[in-house]
Amino acid sequence: MREVTDATFEQEVLQADRPVVVDFWAPWCGPCHAITPVLESLESEHGDRIDFTKVNIDQNPDFASRYGVLAIPTVILFDGGDAKETVLGARPRSHYEQALREVLPATQRDGSAVAE
Repeated sequence: MREVTDATFEQEVLQADRPVVVDFWAPWCGPCHAITPVLESLESEHGDRIDFTKVNIDQNPDFASRYGVLAIPTVILFDGGDAKETVLGARPRSHYEQALREVLPATQRDGSAVAE
């Protein structure tokens, strides 16, 4: 997962040509560290269709404030420059998978390919 800053958020997230997952986190946040393996696993499965990024809110508070991030971890899925889904707090993998369904084509949601 690559780091995004207040200086790069507009270009890397809002102007991206594909969906972007943004993990708003802080180094001192235990639950933030707990979800990192879940998000990294999802990135390994869907990274060819969705970008996975993270924003350290201590160093980059502007966009966290703009999107109403009041607690962390907060994961927001952006598509076409719009926030489509939000997952608040450390949640099971199924919550993040549900959010990704918003932007994944139906044939790719369960990880299986469609035979032609």
